[in-house]
Amino acid sequence: MPVITKISQQKKDKERYNIFLDEVYEFSVHESNLVKFGLTKGMQLDSWEKENLLYEEEIQRAVNRALHFLGFRMRSEFEVKEKLLQAEFGESVIQEAIIKLKKLGFLDDHAFSEALLRTQKNTSGKGPNAIKQEMNNKGIDPSVQEAVLEEYDPQEQLATATKLVEKAARKHASIAPAQLKQRIQNALQRKGFRFEIIKEAMDAVEFEPDEDEWTSITETTGEKAWRRVSIKYKGYDRKRRVKQAMYQKGIPFDRIDAFIEKKELEEDGE
Repeated sequence: MPVITKISQQKKDKERYNIFLDEVYEFSVHESNLVKFGLTKGMQLDSWEKENLLYEEEIQRAVNRALHFLGFRMRSEFEVKEKLLQAEFGESVIQEAIIKLKKLGFLDDHAFSEALLRTQKNTSGKGPNAIKQEMNNKGIDPSVQEAVLEEYDPQEQLATATKLVEKAARKHASIAPAQLKQRIQNALQRKGFRFEIIKEAMDAVEFEPDEDEWTSITETTGEKAWRRVSIKYKGYDRKRRVKQAMYQKGIPFDRIDAFIEKKELEEDGE
């Protein structure tokens, strides 16, 4: 039976030790496994003990790889498993490494989900549906998702959605209300807010422009449509296509008719 004839501390990694069997270097072990298996000079090491030791070393190596991965930011258990699989660790080794990481407090899907919720609602302004989808992508258990998302109460969702509506309304004040509302509703749906929250947030914001703003919106929209359509069409066809284009942009018919009449009078006066 092989005998440990030398144990030497590595120079570059003080937590690892080289093991020599019968005067020949055989493998290295982490300090924790050196203590756990009681390795000492003169100790006999049978094949079964050696296999167990090397298995523990592989688990420790997986733990270290995971800790490096976790050093950049918090990760879900699913993400760590995927990373270790990519590094070609075996399933049983990964499972043991995950257990160790949980015991050490480095893996906690509930805490991870709470951090994800805070980040997504505070920095990205996302609603619960979008955050839930992200949790799904991270492999979070549905029961954990439900428990964490309950912390995102409807009033907070409404406040977040309303801020997004107000910001968009100010930024796109040159767009007709009907078109702007549809654009904002679509954006809030993509953000993951429910219809009830979107409707309430939209109702809380004033979209109707004053007369000067309406004039500016109509002129800007109409001029673009007139220039584009006039390249290929004249007369009735142009009038019909301009009216259609402006209506699709949310301009009321009475304002469209007034704009087209003005443009036709300008042409007649040339």
